[in-house]
This record gives sequence, C-alpha cells and structure tokens, in this order.
Amino acid sequence: MKEQITVDKAIKRGHLIVNLPVMLLMIGFPALFAYLFSLNIIPNWGIVVGFLIGFLSAWLYWSYKITKWRLWAFENVRNVHELKKRAIQEGLIWKDNKWYERTEIQSDSDKRKWKDLERKFEKKDEYKEDYSIPLKTTIYFSKSKNIYELIIMLLCFGFGIFLLSTSDSYIFGSILTLVGGYFSIKEFRQVINTKPQIIIDNKGIKTITTEFKNWSEIHDEDVIIEGSGKNREFYLVYDFLSGSEYLKIDDYNTNQKQLLNILRTYRIRSKNNYR
Repeated sequence: MKEQITVDKAIKRGHLIVNLPVMLLMIGFPALFAYLFSLNIIPNWGIVVGFLIGFLSAWLYWSYKITKWRLWAFENVRNVHELKKRAIQEGLIWKDNKWYERTEIQSDSDKRKWKDLERKFEKKDEYKEDYSIPLKTTIYFSKSKNIYELIIMLLCFGFGIFLLSTSDSYIFGSILTLVGGYFSIKEFRQVINTKPQIIIDNKGIKTITTEFKNWSEIHDEDVIIEGSGKNREFYLVYDFLSGSEYLKIDDYNTNQKQLLNILRTYRIRSKNNYR
C-alpha cells in the first residue's frame, strides 16, 4: 500500500469533495425556493420546504461522501492519528461515539475495509526533523497582524465618534466607540510589545506565562483549535509535572502548522541529545 499523501492534502481534498458541496446544497435549495417565491411560483411556506430539502440533501450527501473520503484518506496517509485529529478540528468528521456517525452510509465492503485500516492506529505517527529550523526559535507578537487590527479598531472608534457627533445613533455610536477604543489600546500595546512570547530550543520551552520547562518534564505538547469558522482560536498546550500551559497564539508571528513543526523538530532533537 503506497502511503504518499500528506495530512494537509487529505484535509484539503476533504473540504473540496465533502464540505464544499454540503454548503452549496444547504445554501442552494433555500436560495432557489426563495427565487421561485419571488416569481409567485410557490407560496411563502415553500421557502421553509427549501431549507428542509437543503438540510436533508446536504446530510444525505455528507453521509455517503464522508465514508468514501475517510477510506481514501486513512489508506493513503501515514500519520493517521494526526489526520483524525485534524479532520475533527476541521469539521470533516465527528469525535468517536457521536450519534452522527450512525448516519454515515457504509456498505459491508466499506465496513470491512475500515476495520482493516483501523490497524494503522496501532502505530505511532512518525515525524522528521526539519533542518531549516534554527537551534533556538523565538516567537513574538506579529507586527503586521496587530497593525492591521489596530487600523480596523481605530476606524471603528472614529466612525463611532462620527455617529455620536452627527446623528441620533447614540447607542450604536457608543458601542463602536467603546469597542473600537478598547481594542485599539489592546492592539497598540501588542504592537509596541517586543518581549518574546515563546522560546523553544533543544532543551525545552519557555513562554510569557510559564517558566522554562525541560523536554523531559513536558508531555502532550500540541497546537489545538478552539471554536469553529471565523471564531476559531489557536492555542499552544502542553502538560508538565506541576501544571499545564494553555497559551493563545493567534496574535503571534506563527501559525498552527509552523508551530507544530517547530515542536516536533525540537522534540526529535531532544531525544537525539542535541546540544
């Protein structure tokens, strides 16, 4: 069996052949029925029918297609533990023992094949050292992200002041002014903050909230996703002898993929007794 597909490629294919059509079905049918209503072809309750048809057709499509994607992906990807975690985080599949799994359409052949593929979970994921990563990595607040968000918040603040001074929209203007002002200050502080937020090397990890911990003390290090859609937030997490770390990284000059690669590389180096 040839294993050559990366986790990223498998996830992207899943979004393309599963999630994208699901979204199109959920949006398309209601839009079609709303259009027919605008032409007086169907009554107004037909729009509700459109939503129901869209939901049911999307669920039926997902129930069939997710099985095909799962079999293909887990057959062709080496690191199945990472693939499963990413697929759950990306909203492709559900966590184990959820009732949604029971709605998946699987033939007897599909069930037998999945049973065989489950043996791959008996092996640990394998990662390679990234030689492009330096002996020490220091992560800071991202100036570009913070400046961009600062500009947006200043515009909100300015528009709020404009509404308060030129219209009767006192409530909306006050909300924009308060929110824009608060987050403008927050983003400005991050822009001028030059302190390292995370330092990782062959010996261990130190963050802005947790003192240095040696790799021998650290376990279950990961970069996780909380929330979904536009509300997703990314956190560096790991456990150590006297506690745990849970640090939001959205405003830093890194991302989930980069930080995971960094963590894995330094973990490998620590095992190889790098100095």
